[in-house]
Amino acid sequence: MLVVKKFGGTSVANKERIFNVAERCIEDYRKGNDVVVVLSAMGKYTDELISMAQDINPRPPKREMDMLFTIGEQMSVALMAMAMNQLGVPAVSLNAFQVTMRTTSAYGNARLKRIDTERIFTELECRKIVIVTGFQGINKYDDYTTLGRGGSDTTAVALAAALRADSCEIYTDVDGVYTADPRLVPTAKKLKEITYDEMLDLSTLGAGVLHNRSVEMAKKYGVPLVVRSSMNRKSGTLVKEDAKVERMLVSGVALDRNADRVAIIGLKDEPGIAFKVFDCLAKKNINVDVILQSIGRGGTKDISFTVDDGDIQETVEILEANKSRLGFERLESETKIAKLSIVGAGMISHPGVAAKMFETLYNENININMISTSEIRVTVLIKSSDADRAINAVHDAFGLAE
Repeated sequence: MLVVKKFGGTSVANKERIFNVAERCIEDYRKGNDVVVVLSAMGKYTDELISMAQDINPRPPKREMDMLFTIGEQMSVALMAMAMNQLGVPAVSLNAFQVTMRTTSAYGNARLKRIDTERIFTELECRKIVIVTGFQGINKYDDYTTLGRGGSDTTAVALAAALRADSCEIYTDVDGVYTADPRLVPTAKKLKEITYDEMLDLSTLGAGVLHNRSVEMAKKYGVPLVVRSSMNRKSGTLVKEDAKVERMLVSGVALDRNADRVAIIGLKDEPGIAFKVFDCLAKKNINVDVILQSIGRGGTKDISFTVDDGDIQETVEILEANKSRLGFERLESETKIAKLSIVGAGMISHPGVAAKMFETLYNENININMISTSEIRVTVLIKSSDADRAINAVHDAFGLAE
């Protein structure tokens, strides 16, 4: 068997945890399996690098940030290889150049295009554990790129697909996928199974367990994922195409505090104006989420949408720079908001789910600013100050409590 194992930053935060991870990987190796390990930067090291950069330049170039970020993962993989060698098992660390992992050129949010597997297979044939840097790649200019927040998950799934691995295991600081973040909702319970589609929506909407693009890739290539804790031996949660357990109405509740709202007021009410707005942002790799367009009146309309909080300043600058072409009256932005979402495949065949969510928020005297829906989710924008109260109330209303 070929096994890909990914460990997050908390799992390799110090010497004790590095050796714990090394021993868990060696267990599989000694069973005769080929083992590929993907690591994030140690603990909060990436946050430290961000702080260092902003101390030098409050708005550092994205290319240079990617160059800086790669230090963290390279440190992790080198130390892990040393630990495994200390435990008597041959191991080799490889970075994105050595693998090679080709990506697009969008610094800070690149997408994987191709992984060259020859070097990895060569090392596996020599019966070594191969330890690969997560989160990073190489673009056509041979510059380092990074895959965005949580990108090591995507590295692991991409490697599992490229290597045709028998298993892809994502280790984190929680026991699996919960009905809500257990740090915010003490009554949240662990799920045994969840579908790719449900997990994708939860990840996109703020559940921090898996990177959304990793789930997207796992679904595309049929890579079964297991999410479990590196701190214990519990079974975790299986993410796959179909969950065999009886389908719950709502599988989980997600909260995202990293969203900001932008409103474009007084746009011309004419064909193609929405395209012009979002094309400006797309060309600068700005991801847009919840979108609301008003009914046109007096020849104008308004469009509101959310972006990641790290993109709000650039979004406003791009739109202001294109004001004459887009022809709007003014921009408004709001930062102290949160996205609250319910997700569940069972919602397709059950009417009244959205109404129940809205009633629950009404009973808590929580105002809704925007609403977005799909077949398996309902998302609302609320004040950030109401977020904790809202997620607990909605979680309990749908009977998700332990």
